[in-house]
Parts: sequence; C-alpha cells; structure tokens
Amino acid sequence: MAGFLSKERIITGGNFNRWLIPPAALAVHLCIGMAYGFSVFWKPLGNALVGEDGKPLAACAAGAVTVADKLSGTWRALFATDCNWTQFDLGWMYTLFFVLLGCSAALWGGWLERAGPRKAGLVATVCWCGGLLISALGVYTHQLWMMWLGSGVIGGIGLGLGYISPVSTLIKWFPDRRGMATGMAIMGFGGGAMIGSPLATKLMSYFATPTAPGVWQTFVVLALIYTVFMLCGSLGYRVPASDWKPANWVPPVKNASSGMIATRHVHINQAHKTPQFWLLWLILCMNVSASIGIIGAAAPMLQETFGGALIDQGSLSFADIKKDEVLIASLAAVGAGFVGLVSLFNIFGRFAWATSSDKLGRKTTYSIFFILGALMYMAAAWAAGAKSLAVFVGAFCIIASMYGGGFATIPAYLADMFGTQFVGAIHGRLLTAWSTAGIVGPVIVNYMHDMRLEAQVPFDQVYGPIFYVLAGMLVIGFVANLLVRPVASKHFMTDAELAEEKKLAHEKVLPGNESQAKAASGGSRVLAVFAWLAVGIPVSYGIWSTLQKAWALFH
Repeated sequence: MAGFLSKERIITGGNFNRWLIPPAALAVHLCIGMAYGFSVFWKPLGNALVGEDGKPLAACAAGAVTVADKLSGTWRALFATDCNWTQFDLGWMYTLFFVLLGCSAALWGGWLERAGPRKAGLVATVCWCGGLLISALGVYTHQLWMMWLGSGVIGGIGLGLGYISPVSTLIKWFPDRRGMATGMAIMGFGGGAMIGSPLATKLMSYFATPTAPGVWQTFVVLALIYTVFMLCGSLGYRVPASDWKPANWVPPVKNASSGMIATRHVHINQAHKTPQFWLLWLILCMNVSASIGIIGAAAPMLQETFGGALIDQGSLSFADIKKDEVLIASLAAVGAGFVGLVSLFNIFGRFAWATSSDKLGRKTTYSIFFILGALMYMAAAWAAGAKSLAVFVGAFCIIASMYGGGFATIPAYLADMFGTQFVGAIHGRLLTAWSTAGIVGPVIVNYMHDMRLEAQVPFDQVYGPIFYVLAGMLVIGFVANLLVRPVASKHFMTDAELAEEKKLAHEKVLPGNESQAKAASGGSRVLAVFAWLAVGIPVSYGIWSTLQKAWALFH
C-alpha cells in the first residue's frame, strides 16, 4: 500500500494526457466545496427535536439576548439532548471549516509537496467523508460537539488538504496556462454547494419523518457519494517529471513587460521572509474580507434594501413585510434567487478571471479586482438609495465574480513570484489570509448592520456606509498590489539546493523522448472525455438547479 501511494509511482511523462488532471481535481473540489452549502442543514437541525404535541422543543439558548447568554447557551447545546440547536450554535461550524482549512494547509503543505497529491488527496477523503459520518452520529445522538468535531475539525483538515492537493500539480502540468488550470479546479470548490445543496435538500425530503428531519441519513449518503468521487479524483492524480514540458512550449526567460515571472524557485522556509509573501497575504485577505461577509448576507441584504419592490408591493418596507408570513415567504424566494445568481458569478468568475490573468498578468488582474470592486461598491451604495435593482444586482454579480477570481488567481500569482517547486506549500501558508478574512469580513458587516439597526436606521438605509467601508478595504488591497515587486535573487535556491529538494521530493527525470508532451492516444482521449462527463453532469445539474432559483429574481 505504501508503494501504491508513493509519489514515485505517479510520476509520468510525455505519453500522459494532461487533460485528465483537471477533472480529477474537480472531483475532489466539488465534494469538499459542500462546506459552503452547510447552511441548508441549519433550519432542519434547529427543529430536530419535537415534543409530544409535534412542535419543536425550545432552543438550548432560549431567551438569550446578550452575546454572553448566547455563548452560555451554545456551551449547554454542545452536550444537551433535551433542547434544539440555534443557527448561532450551528454557525460555528463555518468558522471551524475555514479556520481549520487555512491552518491545515499551512501546517501540512510542505509534507504534501513531498508525499504527492495522491496520498494527500486520500487523507483529505478520509477526513472529509469520515467527518461527515461522525457528524451523522452526532445528529443521530443529538450531540453538537460531535458535529463540531466531525465536520468542523476533522472535516476542516480534509478541506485544507483537499483544497491545495492539486494546486502545484496543475501548475506543473500547465506551465503555459497556470491561471486557467488552477481556475478550473478552484471553480469546483465554489461549485460544490451548487450541487450539494439541492441534492441534500432532496435527500432530507426523502428520509424525513414526522419526528425527524432526515439529516443524519443525508450525511451518510453524501459521505458515500463523496468517497467515490474523491477516491477517483485522488487516484487519478499524476505528477509530471521534473524536466517535462508541453509540446512546442518554450519557457519564458522573463516577462518582458513586468519581470514578474520567476525562473528559479524559493524554498518554503524562505518564502515567508520575503515582503512579497506578506503583500500577497494582505492582497488575498482584503479581497476576501471585502466580499465574504456581504456575500454571506446576500439574501437579507437584498430583502432589507428593496423590501416590497421585489414582490410588486413597492409601498411596503421590509419592516412591514416581516409581519406577514405570506409576504415574507415570497420575499425569501426572491432572496434565494439572488443568492443563486451571486453563486453562479462566484463560480464562473474563478475560471474566467484566472484564465484572463494568463494574458493580462496577475498584478494587472488584481488591480482590476480592487479598482472595479471599489467602484461596484460605490455603485451599490448609490443603487440602494435610488432603488435601482438592476444596478444593485449587477454590481454584486461582478463583485462575486472577482471574489471567486481572487481565489483562483492567487496560486498562479504565487508560482510567478516564488517558482513552482514549493508553490503548493506556500499557497497553503497563504490561505491563513482566508481564515483571517473569514472572521474579519463577517464581523465588520454584521457588527455595522446590527449597530445601525439599534440606532433605528431604516432597513433600506442600513447598508450604504457598510459598502463604503468595504470599498476602503479594497483600496488597501490595491496599494498592497502596487507594492509587489519581483523577489530578490538572494531568496532563491541555488542549483545544488534545488537538486537536493527534488531528491527529497522523490522527483525524477525521464528519458529524453518522454520529456515533452506527445499527442494523446485514442484510449487516453476517450478516458478524458469520460472523466469530464463524470464531473460535467453534476455541474450541469447544479447550474440548472441554481438557475431555477435565480429565475424568481426576474419573474
């Protein structure tokens, strides 16, 4: 088994069809991307326990008003079996997901480079799918701590390893299209919820009974499905020989316009000592912080800003509509459509912007993100006041596309700056910026939102100042991006040091006739088509389900 999982076993060369690697990466990322869709479980889990009268039992934090009361209620909810969980209790899993994602990627990124993507992918499979099974047991026994441990902690580790496992592999297979290659895989992480959420909803409906919401059975089925896909994806990974290159491709000596593409390699232990690493850390943190909080609040933001105008009740404010269960249900459907539309732009922005960066350059692409993003937030603030729904929705679709594009472009930016030898490990450490942003962004948005409501600001005027603060964060990112310069030569490894690292990473050089890509054989082309269909069909299902929800916004 050790030999089967070893990196040496999956090193290949010119007779391998490199287009088999992106669907393998997508198979993994589409599964772990369900982390974005876990909110579909909050409401069913919040009403999981019912009394003899058939009504849900009170929440463990019933009557809590202050943050201290809520935290006390959450502590009780961790172990209690006689009260229901609140969204506040369950929402901590989101925090665990993305904090553990960044931490695990940072801790084990170096090991991944030496162990290879197959072994890392299989560990990610065990953690993510095993975590779902532990969560299923937690739901069955009504133990919240098992949910946190299973999906939050163990699953979060699987997220980190699964997220970065294909990054350096894809960059090495596609040195001529770094942005496009990473964009295809990371698009899958954004699309995981697009597939998993409607699937989970159907499964819960199938397994639900009058006294149980069918969540634990859904976790088990999802774990089994994801195990199959993640195993196929992980076993499908291959690593190119160190001297492999695409047919007829000549490596650039230097980017003539900016000098921003390195031809040598920085060691993982040296990367964080460079100013470039911390500038890129700040760039990613600002790009994510400025978007993640507002995207997470997309549905209520639209509803509160436009109120009755969304459902042909223009004279009614959101405060009026809240009092009517029928109207609030209609408004919720429109909000869900907006979330679906934003999700689509987030997903396809990952591929479109990352691919564009191959032509535009990474620094230019991020400059566009920050300038255009700030302008879109100002446009959204104007649209909120002018009640221009089209401008408001359009602005946030563009913002969502650049949020996703930032994730997909950053691995190629790192490869340009630090070389490809340790790009996966460096990317893992940089993802701590995501963990930070996952806390900073929502805290800013939610704090300002709640404070303005407490100040009796009308619902439709709450978000304007928030948009300007987020635009200011993008300005900080823009300045950081301007300061990025090529890495100083003293930070790069010597040829002898690089050779030693290649030896430690179990890399090898293939015979000269295998060092360059050859035309794919008929069999490998058929296999590639099958692999793309295997991931393309679920993606199509997710797109169709999302478009059905988004139609409510235009209907």
